Amino acid sequence: MMMSELDMEHMDRPYLKVSEVKRYFQAQGRTVKSVDGVSFDIPLGTTFSLVGESGCGKTTLARMVAGLDRPTAGAIAFDAQGAQRPHRVQMIFQDPYASLNARWRVGSTIAEPIRFQGLRGAAGVDLRVVELLQRVGLAAADVSKFPHEFSGGQRQRISIARALAGEPSFLVCDEPTSALDVSVQAQILNLLKRLQREEGMTSLFISHNLAVVRFISTRVGVMYLGRLVEVAPTEMLFERPQHPYTQLLMDAIPRLEHGRRRVRNASGDVPSPLDPPGGCTFHPRCPLAMERCRSETPLLKAAADGSAVACHAVVPTVHASAA
Repeated sequence: MMMSELDMEHMDRPYLKVSEVKRYFQAQGRTVKSVDGVSFDIPLGTTFSLVGESGCGKTTLARMVAGLDRPTAGAIAFDAQGAQRPHRVQMIFQDPYASLNARWRVGSTIAEPIRFQGLRGAAGVDLRVVELLQRVGLAAADVSKFPHEFSGGQRQRISIARALAGEPSFLVCDEPTSALDVSVQAQILNLLKRLQREEGMTSLFISHNLAVVRFISTRVGVMYLGRLVEVAPTEMLFERPQHPYTQLLMDAIPRLEHGRRRVRNASGDVPSPLDPPGGCTFHPRCPLAMERCRSETPLLKAAADGSAVACHAVVPTVHASAA
């Protein structure tokens, strides 16, 4: 499905606007700030990825965008003007072994969102299910099978077909390849990228794998303990990371140097969300930390080149509005 002239006119218009969103939990008598004041936009037809270590709040944020959880504060707003189809959100989950009902045949699993939303008449549902299965690389005969008859990669293809069955204009992908073998990951990523291009969907993609993020994303946001510390166009982020945490993530990417695999890890452990450090929560691990970092939380400051960084030690030379 090709982008129309109307779509092109709206490319710079935010399809999704996340404004100062927070999600707090109570645990062991304390408040856990799983997401603590996150803001970003996703323009129509683009893929925005969130990356960060486990526990940084990526999945919690994804669940709020998908409507599965409510924010404690802040706003999540969609503007579907210019989209190719009515506004609908679908989600692809991390674990293809847990996200499919073991008692439902594949055909019923994919047909359910079509029937629930009344997207086809009774006669057209079965045809649409077969079309979707073939589109994700499976066979028409698979409609009568159960999930246990498929490999992990095939199950994730079924999950993708189920998501497409709802005819989404916005897709949330929560680490959809992390439970799969590397060779299967590449197949699923290529499938997702092709489908997003053909369908013209806007997407939020969650991952801790930087190679995956670089392949799939238009823009990337880096999260640390519930907050965004850097946002930039994908290639800019990978070529010129600004925040010390982003730089440490990049340093942790395996490299081949002189025939040997070299890996440099971030110093120290991620602090507990139950008792985060004051000021900039990254300062105990940061090589650029100064006294100000221990007491003052840095704000995300945007620059004219489309990047934004929250760091007292990094100051963009030309500021624009906040990201």
